[in-house]
Amino acid sequence: MKLNTLTPSEGSTKNRKRIGRGTGSGRGGTSTRGHKGAKSRSGYKSKIGFEGGQMPLQRRVPKFGFKSFNRVEFKPVNLDTLQSLADQFSLVAIDMEALVSHGIASKNDKIKILGGGELTAKLDVTAHKFSASAVEVIEKLGGSVNKI
Repeated sequence: MKLNTLTPSEGSTKNRKRIGRGTGSGRGGTSTRGHKGAKSRSGYKSKIGFEGGQMPLQRRVPKFGFKSFNRVEFKPVNLDTLQSLADQFSLVAIDMEALVSHGIASKNDKIKILGGGELTAKLDVTAHKFSASAVEVIEKLGGSVNKI
C-alpha cells in the first residue's frame, strides 16, 4: 500500500454541484437562484436577523429588567474563610495582599467581608466593604475593621 494508491471508500464522497456552466449542465440559466428578487442578483447580502419584512424575533420578544452600568461588583468572602486562612498560615492581619497571595481574590477584585461562618481568632481585617454582622463579630473578638 502506498499513499498514491489510496482512495476514499465507495459512496463516502460526492462531486460538488457545478452551477453556471451552461444550459446543458442542467444548472445554467438562473444557476439555482430562481427568478428575480434581491437574492437572485449579484452582491446580495441580508442584514443579520432580517426576516423579509416580518417583525424580527429580537423585536417580537418582550424585554424586561434593568442593568445599571454604575454597578460595582464585590467578591464575597465569609468569616469562615478568614478563619481558615488565619489557622493555616497563622495570620494576625488579613488584607488584600494576603487574600490575593492565597488565591481567594484577584488583585483587581473589590472585597466584601460577609458574616457567614464562625470566627474565633482576633484579626485585623482590611477590605473594601463589610456587612454589619461581620463588623459585629470581628470587633466582639477584639479585632479591627479597616476600609480601603
